[in-house]
Amino acid sequence: MSSSRVSQALANLFEKQRLVFWYDHRLEFREEFESLNLPGVEKIELVNNEFGVKYRILREQPEQKFLLYREGGEPAYLDNWLLDVQLASGSTFRTDQVALWLAELALGPDCYPVLEEHSAFFAAAKRREQLQKLLEPDDSHNKLRFKMLAVCAGCEPRLDVIVEELLAELANSESGCIKLIDASGLGATLWEHMKRAYGYVSEQPGMHDFVIELFKACFMMGTDPGYQARLSAEAQVLLRRWKDSRSHESSFERLSHECAKVLRIDDHLHKLGYRALLELDYFELIDRKILSELVRDIVTGAISSAEVAQIVRQRRQSHWFSNFEDVYLALGHASQFLQTLDMAKLEMSSLADGVDKYAKTWFRLDQLYRKFTFHSRQSGQASLLEELNNQVENQYTNNYLTRLNDRWQQFVDSASTWSAAPVMLQRNFFSRYVKPFMERKTKVCVLISDAFRYEVAEELQSLIRQEDRFEAGLEPALSMLPSYTQLGMAALLPNQVLQLAENDSGDALVDGLSAQGSANRAKILASAVPSSTVILAKDLMTMNQNESRALLRENDVVYVYHNLIDKTGDTRDTEERVFAAAEETLAELVRLIKKLTNANASNLLVTADHGFIYQHRPLSESDFLSSAPDGDEVLYRDRRFVLGHGLREQPGFRSFTPEQLGLGGTLGVQIPKSINRLRLKGSGSRFVHGGATLQEVVIPVVRINKKRQSDVGKVDVEFIGGGGRTITTGQVAVVLYQTEPVTEKTQARRLRLGLYTLDNDLISDSHDLTFDFVSESPREREQSIRLLLSRKADDVNNQQVELRLEEQVEGTSHFTQYKATRYTIRRSFSSEFDF
Repeated sequence: MSSSRVSQALANLFEKQRLVFWYDHRLEFREEFESLNLPGVEKIELVNNEFGVKYRILREQPEQKFLLYREGGEPAYLDNWLLDVQLASGSTFRTDQVALWLAELALGPDCYPVLEEHSAFFAAAKRREQLQKLLEPDDSHNKLRFKMLAVCAGCEPRLDVIVEELLAELANSESGCIKLIDASGLGATLWEHMKRAYGYVSEQPGMHDFVIELFKACFMMGTDPGYQARLSAEAQVLLRRWKDSRSHESSFERLSHECAKVLRIDDHLHKLGYRALLELDYFELIDRKILSELVRDIVTGAISSAEVAQIVRQRRQSHWFSNFEDVYLALGHASQFLQTLDMAKLEMSSLADGVDKYAKTWFRLDQLYRKFTFHSRQSGQASLLEELNNQVENQYTNNYLTRLNDRWQQFVDSASTWSAAPVMLQRNFFSRYVKPFMERKTKVCVLISDAFRYEVAEELQSLIRQEDRFEAGLEPALSMLPSYTQLGMAALLPNQVLQLAENDSGDALVDGLSAQGSANRAKILASAVPSSTVILAKDLMTMNQNESRALLRENDVVYVYHNLIDKTGDTRDTEERVFAAAEETLAELVRLIKKLTNANASNLLVTADHGFIYQHRPLSESDFLSSAPDGDEVLYRDRRFVLGHGLREQPGFRSFTPEQLGLGGTLGVQIPKSINRLRLKGSGSRFVHGGATLQEVVIPVVRINKKRQSDVGKVDVEFIGGGGRTITTGQVAVVLYQTEPVTEKTQARRLRLGLYTLDNDLISDSHDLTFDFVSESPREREQSIRLLLSRKADDVNNQQVELRLEEQVEGTSHFTQYKATRYTIRRSFSSEFDF
């Protein structure tokens, strides 16, 4: 032992003691003793002078610190004249290895047996260093051993954290920490703590054995009211904390899967109804069971759409929800679609009435079908959803799409001209919506997204309204016929005469000028608005802020062309991804709108050239017209329309003259009735447009304005009851109330619920809750939660505690208190018994 270590060790002892005895057993430290210089400490060598020394240290200098050194070992008790002083107020300085550790850690001599018992732990300097950081002056021997456990596990000295680390090691098929615990002689300490905290007792204790028992007990307590668990309620708190821990998510999942096999959880689940499992999420199999039976109930009509929505909302809190999110969302949309269709009255009295009803209610069926199909496809669960997919497809095609458009076709057939006043015709878009901004000398940006169907635009309107300081309104317009890109894009430009080219190109002309391509459209726009430009969406997104601001500063009218839905749907190899393209389009348009408003645009219009029909299931032979178009000259044909001269009338077609469609030129137009298609070699058939169905011809006009002041808030949440109440058991039921429905401007609030001491210690499990109820009924905006108290609650018996709702600070991992109410814990000793 070096002189410096001797000095440091003695200095540590003198911080706690006035008298220190040093017995130099091997006669090897005289030189260190003589050279030693400790401030405030007087050195005395014991050489047959014990009586005088005793008088001096007790009578003459009772406050002075003394180091009492003796060459040789400690005298026998009967021969030690200073034994009473040594036992009463002194400390013995040892120079063996354990003594050195004791001195290094500044521990009292009473800890010598602990260090001696666990010498394997203290043999490593790194472990001693880590332990020293955790030590406190009043640590008992039990606390010392517990902190040694924490060092072995490499974590803070909390049992739940130690257990989580050991379970993570088990999940990774590693054993370094548990082996170190056993090698350090701390195994008994660990299992004693596990017994006290969780009630875990086993003839062969081990983490593998414990985790199996943990999953078994918690699952059975949640499914069998009569089950007598071997583990305490604290074990449930541990499991909930563990499964909700982001840092230990993977270990929980691995061990959950393993324990599910060992415990044959699938056999247990076969005996249970899925409603009995809605509060449990210990195993992924629980979600699989719920989903399987929920699909069955939706198909058979045994469950309402409202109940499905409630189950989906409840399962959002499940640990495994992200694995099955698309399935849950698909079920929610399917249930809502089937119920909405069942209640729909698909009747109309005119073209205008049909457009009005579609824009107000019927569009929702297309939207729900799109959302269901998208999430069903995203889920990858074709087998699980096969029967439901077939049911939704049959209902959508036969009882909605065909039925609705067969009735709509009657009014299309009887119309002498293509119009549905007072609904605006697409060719009047510029004069109705753009020109007023020019007259007020106000800038405007127009976003035109190809095939941006009305129901997709309704979702965009909702997304925009949810943004702070944004307002959006949606109106329907009637597209030109045929409803295809060239004519639709031409009609959105300033125009006097629209005409289809008298050749096989299918191009459209505006006042005799070709409207094909952005360069030609820019010329047409500039003829009416000199300070204007057109730009592709992809080019706008690559601009920096200075460039985009210059674009807005230099132009009064900016047309932005976006093309993702049509580009995806119009290709046979990609048409089945058209609903995914719709989701991407929504995200891209929101980004474009924000980019434009950041460039100082305050007025925006979003519209489309046409809509579309899409049926996800491959079409049958009956969906195609058996007759082919015929006439003097068939110049252009697509899947939903034909252009030519002298086109002959046929039962499956509706023929229009250019005058009836408000077009110049001499080209006639024929459109297959209702949703029928024409066969077109090398082309897809599920995504089509060009015809006269409501889905193709009702196009959106979304007006968007940026406000100066914030207009978005969150719903408020209150405790029902609580406050001043008494907790007398190991759990507490809490009811929370969302004071108002969620709207686009009053948005959902996410909170964390837990029970805390007034010193901020969590004494229960915690719950992450989402308050996003949209119901107008107050009763349907309540949420009930059951909190389990941990053993820490025993330390505050007969004291007040706080039930807290906390909200995460945006962009951080920190939480701030949202609301709190106080309870008093008053649990009698009888509540500690299980029977």
